[in-house]
Amino acid sequence: MQIDERTLETFAGSLHRCNGNPAFIERFYEIFLASSPKVKEKFAHTDFVRQRAALRASLDAMLLAAKNPQANPQQYLHGLAERHSSRELNIGAELYDLWLDSLLAAVKEFDTNNSAEVQEAWEKVMMVGISYLLSRY
Repeated sequence: MQIDERTLETFAGSLHRCNGNPAFIERFYEIFLASSPKVKEKFAHTDFVRQRAALRASLDAMLLAAKNPQANPQQYLHGLAERHSSRELNIGAELYDLWLDSLLAAVKEFDTNNSAEVQEAWEKVMMVGISYLLSRY
């Protein structure tokens, strides 16, 4: 999936603004954990200091995958896909919808320039990664 340069720039700017507030990732997890008992169960024994760092790295990897579609998302997302697959954490498709909705809600709260364009950019970039992760489930 080819994403235009403007969308990539919109996403990158928004990610930078959101990451500028240390509470962004923490708020995302508050929203996500409250979205479903199944989500809360999956994270029952999680080290959230480590998890927040992993999410930041994952968001950067998804941007790299979206910027370089000819390089194949595997280059950036293979380890993440394997970790979330049925062979390890067993993260099914239904949880990605909740994950993306929770992420978009957190962006809405933390991006001072939030708009429909920003939300759409996040959705497009994240779907590159989500699609790849699902294909490797």
